[in-house]
Amino acid sequence: MAKSIKVLIAEDHDVVRAGLKILIRADPQLEVAGETNNGPEAVRLARAAQADVVLMDIRMPVLDGIAATRLITGDEDLAGVRVLILTTFEIDEYVFEALRAGASGFLGKGVEPNELISAIRLVAAGEALLSPTATRTLVAHFLADPNRARAVDHAQLSDLTVREREIMALVATGRSNREIAEQLTVSPLTVKTHVNRAMAKLGARDRAQLVVIAFQSGLASA
Repeated sequence: MAKSIKVLIAEDHDVVRAGLKILIRADPQLEVAGETNNGPEAVRLARAAQADVVLMDIRMPVLDGIAATRLITGDEDLAGVRVLILTTFEIDEYVFEALRAGASGFLGKGVEPNELISAIRLVAAGEALLSPTATRTLVAHFLADPNRARAVDHAQLSDLTVREREIMALVATGRSNREIAEQLTVSPLTVKTHVNRAMAKLGARDRAQLVVIAFQSGLASA
């Protein structure tokens, strides 16, 4: 039997948190590892509960979700913990800051239950997930204000092969491995291999950080 995915819920609205617990407990592959309504407790529980995925609200008391995400992803002891941002504030500034903080995914609270469950599984498997709205706003953010991009180590970028650069740019559009594979007429496994190599060369935690680097470097500026 496959190991269940431990999900920590960090959400300051009691009703929303209760609904999330019901959804997660209804899936035999998932389990609720804990719950909290504030950022510091989310960081503590991520370690204590050995969570696989943290469902993280952005606006919470004491410490917001983005700051809590930064603490989790910056802790080497929590390297296996993935953060999935779940919020009503699906706008460019939050998308960019959440990804830069190390979040592996970003979904609006209007998402369908089955989409949320699928997102948890994807993120737990090491993939990254951006909703269509989040992807569009991230793209718009960089196209409208390219001066916001931070410096990128171009020596690392030079280590990328032409194919890795091409696939990295496609990842930044929000395409899945299967969609990229269909476009390039290769196998999804080949795409995954190129993505993993690009992440290793650039020191990216996951695909979400590849999106950020792609825009920061200009690979996805057009």
